[in-house]
Amino acid sequence: MASNKMEYVRLGNSGLKVSKICVGCMSYGSKKWQDWVLEEKEAIDMIKKCYDAGLNFFDTANKLQNYNEVILGKAIKQHNIPRENIVVATKAFGKGMNQPEPLETKHYFVNQKGLSRKNLFEAVDASLERLGLDYIDLYQIHRFDPETPVEETMEALHDIVKSGKVRYIGASSMWAWQFAKMNFVAEKNGWTKFISMQNHYSLMYREEEREMNAYCLDTGIGLIPWGPLAGGKLMGKNRETARAKTQAQVYPNFTEADEAIIDRAAELGKKKGVPASQIALAWILSKPAVSAPNVGIGKEQYLENAIASLSVELSEEDIKYLEEPYVPKNILGHQ
Repeated sequence: MASNKMEYVRLGNSGLKVSKICVGCMSYGSKKWQDWVLEEKEAIDMIKKCYDAGLNFFDTANKLQNYNEVILGKAIKQHNIPRENIVVATKAFGKGMNQPEPLETKHYFVNQKGLSRKNLFEAVDASLERLGLDYIDLYQIHRFDPETPVEETMEALHDIVKSGKVRYIGASSMWAWQFAKMNFVAEKNGWTKFISMQNHYSLMYREEEREMNAYCLDTGIGLIPWGPLAGGKLMGKNRETARAKTQAQVYPNFTEADEAIIDRAAELGKKKGVPASQIALAWILSKPAVSAPNVGIGKEQYLENAIASLSVELSEEDIKYLEEPYVPKNILGHQ
């Protein structure tokens, strides 16, 4: 069991305090989706281990395998985890688990995705039902919706907060101008603003440093980066994990620069006596806008490494050494 002490931080400039490691619940669901996913019983046990180790921040979505909200809800209930002790996050945009497949050609599908007022109101109720909870701490829009007016989306989110079903709102991968526009519309109208951005960010993918990270740092919005270990690629000698082998669509063009970054993380880890994954997480935690990286924890070893990364100290020279090989990439994750 993890023995290092968990640390907590405010999520952006909000008063909400979260563990510096966010448990990404995409690791929990059904092996029918991916082989590396933990099935229900194992997942529920792992969630309890994360909670016992001090992690209080759990991120789900209404479409991730269509099941992780249910599993988190069952874990909370079965292990009698006090609701006030944890921060539960989920997302809305895509279709949820209650819908049959395929849907794209069905007439009743047209309003079951996106950020319309109708879909958001129905999606939050469906998520609460799957989670078995009375409220959601952090409700995030999964992507930007070009088909719905920003005013409609932001007012709907504000009304959901005022209804008591949601405490805070956040967003996930999109262009910085889209995110800034949404927050500007909210501020202009006196509506609830986003406190967090869950974007794609790691040693191997740093395009967010151009605009989004700087915007969030300047405006006090906390980052919850997804993919901090590049789908398992930044785990050093064990990087060819089952999960890493399924991430070709996210990292389609593995380059010499990527290989160099992985090798340097492993080399630096060897010098410090820690796995490469701890180096990669320590690097992302060193970035001032980052509140808590979203880490998939499917094994107890991953939990221990994630927590131990909080104690890894990187010098300016270490950070420069890790970052030096990076070559700009095409944008990945906005769609």
